[in-house]
Amino acid sequence: MHTNELFAKKTVFSFEVFPPKRDIPVETVYPTLAELSKLHPDFISVTCGAGGTGGNRTVEVAAHIKALGCETAAHMPCIYLTEESALQNLKELKEAGIENILALRGDEVPGRERAHAFEHASDLVAFIKEKEPDFNVIGACYPEGHTEAKTLAADIRNLKTKVDAGASELISQLFFDNALFYRFLERCEIAGINVPIEAGIMPVTNKAQIERMVTLCGATLPIKFQRAIAKYGDTPESMRDIGIAYAVDQIADLLANGVDGIHVYTMNNPYIAKKIAEAVKTLL
Repeated sequence: MHTNELFAKKTVFSFEVFPPKRDIPVETVYPTLAELSKLHPDFISVTCGAGGTGGNRTVEVAAHIKALGCETAAHMPCIYLTEESALQNLKELKEAGIENILALRGDEVPGRERAHAFEHASDLVAFIKEKEPDFNVIGACYPEGHTEAKTLAADIRNLKTKVDAGASELISQLFFDNALFYRFLERCEIAGINVPIEAGIMPVTNKAQIERMVTLCGATLPIKFQRAIAKYGDTPESMRDIGIAYAVDQIADLLANGVDGIHVYTMNNPYIAKKIAEAVKTLL
């Protein structure tokens, strides 16, 4: 099923997971997937390794999710893809029965040379829609702007290009300030971006995680969350519970304001995903 069809019927609730590292058997993630599927998300997306590595494992994990009776979407970073390798990826996904692709530029790996076949995610979106138009293509968006974008206005223009190329829905990067997300939605509407946009929510459960996310993504931390981290950040169980509570509060506000969907970055932690799903299930 194409995940973009879900938005006409309901507020979408989905998860993200990642495959195990290459030196760990892929089957080690299967119990986690089984637990997550019991929460009945609308779909589960599967990341690809840094720089587009681990593509086969992405397909394996996505295929297992399908076998569990849950819809899935496979991430496809393009920064190191040639047209030939992109076509091979599409072939493998098609053979595995996977219908949804999250097209991304992907992160650069130091010392590795870019392929230059796809300079931007929008190039990959257009390529997929030209070569294999039956795939549903999802795009990523950045409520606070991509870290490499010169201005937020320029980033919105790039996003419009991605949608015009064929992205039928968008999933946002994590954010912690809902007001910034609402302003982003307004800018999208003004720009004529009219596809569904899922809000990406990252439950922050330890102090090191939040520091890493802020560094990588440039996410703004509201004062009340900064205070909570300062008070509970050195107590693991308390920080976990505060992170879950903050994510639930974020989601409740987003749902009350009519967001198209919620995409939870689970970090492969079924306990956290379950706590959040149970807390918001009556709101969806």
